Amino acid sequence: MRDVLTLILAGGKGTRLEPLTRDRAKPAVPFGGIYRIIDFALSNCINSGLRRILVMTQYKAASLDRHINLGWRFLCRDLNEFVDVLPPQQRLGEHWYRGTADAVYQNIYTIEQHDSEHILILAGDHIYKMDYAELVADHVESDADATIACLPETLEAGRQFGVMGIDSDHWVRRFEEKPSDPFPIPGDPTRCLASMGVYVFRTSFLLDQLCQAATQADSNHDFGKDIIPTIIEDHRVRAFPFRDKNNKDAAYWRDVGTLDAYYEANLDLVSVDPLLNLYDESWPIRGYHPPLPPPKFVFAQTAAEEPRVGHAMDSLVCPGCIISGGEVSRSILSPRVRINSWATVEGSILFEGVDVGRHARIHRAIIDKGVEVPENMVIGEDPERDRARGLTVTESGVTVIAKSNVLRAGS
Repeated sequence: MRDVLTLILAGGKGTRLEPLTRDRAKPAVPFGGIYRIIDFALSNCINSGLRRILVMTQYKAASLDRHINLGWRFLCRDLNEFVDVLPPQQRLGEHWYRGTADAVYQNIYTIEQHDSEHILILAGDHIYKMDYAELVADHVESDADATIACLPETLEAGRQFGVMGIDSDHWVRRFEEKPSDPFPIPGDPTRCLASMGVYVFRTSFLLDQLCQAATQADSNHDFGKDIIPTIIEDHRVRAFPFRDKNNKDAAYWRDVGTLDAYYEANLDLVSVDPLLNLYDESWPIRGYHPPLPPPKFVFAQTAAEEPRVGHAMDSLVCPGCIISGGEVSRSILSPRVRINSWATVEGSILFEGVDVGRHARIHRAIIDKGVEVPENMVIGEDPERDRARGLTVTESGVTVIAKSNVLRAGS
C-alpha cells in the first residue's frame, strides 16, 4: 500500500441534509453519537493499511478541518504517513471545483509531488466497511487502467447512482450516470449494478485523462458523467464487487444523503441486532473522543408525589451525558447532552450539548448542537405545529432543529 495515494472527496454542499449542513460539510455531520460520517472512510483506509491520505474540502470546511486535526493526526510524518486536509487553492483558475474530476485536477501538482503508482478515490459521505487493499490488489493483478467498486441496488435506488453493465470477466462495458430508467443486472430484473463512487486508477493514466477533460468546454468535469463513460470503450476498466467487512449476513452500505435516510441509519443503531456492526474489534471505527466523564443517570424516586426516574432504554448514551430524572427510549444522545427531570425523549437524535428542560417531550426529532429545549416544550408530536414554528419537518414526519436554534417557551 506504500505506492497508493488516497484522495477523499469531502467538498460537497449536502443540500439535502439541511439544516444539518447549514454550518458544516456533509462528511462532518455527526453519526452514531460519537462519530462523523467521514470517520468511516478514514477508518477503512487505516484498517486497509492506507496511510497516505488527502482530504479535499471546499464548502463549510471549518468543522471538518477541526475534527481531522483533533482525531486523525496520529500518523507518523517521518514515515511518510499522513491525513492532510487540502482546501481549494485555485492554482488552475479562479473557480470552485466544478465536479469530482475537477477537484482532483485542480490539485494535480500536489498529487504529482507524492509520486504514487496508483490513486484511490473515495467519497467522504458514505457509511460502510470495506477493505480497500482487496480492491487495489484486484486492480493491480488485472492490469486495469481503472477499477470501480460496485454493488447491487434496486432499480429505483439506481436512479441516484452510476449504473454499470459488465461482462463475465468483470470488465465494464456500459456505464450511465443517474439514469432515469436503470438497466437491470442480466437474470435479475429487479436490481441494477451501482457504482459506489470508489475508484482506483493508475496515476499516470488518471492524470492524462484529467488533463484532456479539462480542455472540454461542455464537460461536467465529473467522474461518473464524463471520465468513466469516455474510457470504457478504449481502456481497461474493471468492476470490483463490494466485499463487506461488517460481518453481517447482508452487505451494509448507506448513502445518508437525505434527512430521512440519515435518521433511519442512525436509529437502526439502537436495535437489538443493528445492521451496522460497531462492536467488531477486528474492524474498528475511529474518530475524535474528547476527555469527558462517563454518562450519569440520577434519581430513582418512584414513590414520590411526582415520580421521576432517570433512565435510558434501547438507546446509545455517549460520554458526558447526564440523564437527570428524565426518560429516554430508542434514541441517540451525543456527548454532553442533559435530560432534565420529567422530560421524555423517544426515537430521537440529540447532538452534542443539547439541554432538554423539565417536562419537555421530544418525539422523532433530530436536534443539532447547542440547542436548549425550554421546559414543557413539545417537539415532534405535531408536525404542522412544528412547521408553523419554522422548523424543518421531513416527508416521513421527522422534525429537525438547526444548530444553536433559540427555542422560546410558549412558541
